[in-house]
This record gives sequence, C-alpha cells and structure tokens, in this order.
Amino acid sequence: MDMERLKKQMEFIVEIDKVKNIFRQTYLADRGRKENDAEHSWHLALMAVLLKEYSSEEVDLSRVVPMVLVHDLVEIDAGDTYAYDAAGVSTQKERENQAADRIFGMLPADQGEWLRNLWDEFEAYETPDAKFAHLLDNCQPLLLNDASNGLSWEEHQVKKSQIYRRNQRVPETSGVIWEYMQSLIEKHVKLGHIIDDMSE
Repeated sequence: MDMERLKKQMEFIVEIDKVKNIFRQTYLADRGRKENDAEHSWHLALMAVLLKEYSSEEVDLSRVVPMVLVHDLVEIDAGDTYAYDAAGVSTQKERENQAADRIFGMLPADQGEWLRNLWDEFEAYETPDAKFAHLLDNCQPLLLNDASNGLSWEEHQVKKSQIYRRNQRVPETSGVIWEYMQSLIEKHVKLGHIIDDMSE
C-alpha cells in the first residue's frame, strides 16, 4: 500500500474543507444567510444529474459532476469574485490560476492532473461538458435569487443587461432552460428587483 499517496489524498480532503467558509453573494432560498461554495457546488452536482436531458449536446455526467464539484475550490485562496464586480473580475484569472497550482498540486500527480484538467476545461468554456457546467453555474444563483425574492439583486443593484451579458451563451446549451431563466428575470424586472436598463 502506498501510504504517501493516501497521505496526500487525506491532506487534500482536509484542505478543501476550507471551501465551506467561502461565502458567496447569493442568499439561500429562505433568505436566512448567504450560501457557501460547498453548498453551491453540491447543488450544481445534483442539478447536473436532474437537468442533463435539457442539454442541446450530449454530456458525460462522469465528467460534469466532478467538474462542478471542483470548479470553485480555487476560491479557498483566491476568494469569491462576485459576477458583477468589474474590479474583482479583472484580477480573477491570475489569482485563480495560482490557487489551482497550489490546491490541485497537493494531490498525487495523476489525480491532481485529472482535476486540474477538468478545472481548466471548465474555465475554457469550449466543450459540451464545460458549457453544461457553466449553464448550471449561472442558473443556480438565478433560481436562489428568485426564491429569495431578488434579495441579492437588490443589494447589488444588478441591471438586466448585466444578467443577459453573463448568460449570453446559455441559449446555445439549452434553449428551454434559458427560456425558463428569462421568465424569472422578467418577473423580477417587473417587481423592481432588477434594474431595467434594456427598455426601448
């Protein structure tokens, strides 16, 4: 038995416990508090299983599920970058690449390379699996914003154009899910939770 390999795996497992302390800007559905990255990633994994049938291209859950489970681990070092924070987004790539080097580098080489490749694939947003993972990553906070009555959108004075820009590639992955997401966006525009800056 390779105890050194096991030791690295166990140390990685303990290290990623820190992701439970990385809080996002999205509130839980009951508005009680903001969700953390671990909860977000778990939610995406279950969404992948449930919503696979709506992907416009065939996707492999044996790749998508680990992809969404690790996609935010880099935030242990890099912190959460809010989707509509322009200043944070400008330095996000560099911060997250450094974090990926350290965190995935903790694992035995084969597993570290496998998970790092999945993370890189997610970031590149080119394959069907990565596109589906991004759809889930964009849809989930929208669902929670709807359930929490637009609380985070109101706090950050989010504009309709910002949401549309962030989700501009969702329709190519699933027209039906995008249609559902649009219905929620329009609902909250009417309620005044999203600033309508796209009216003619």
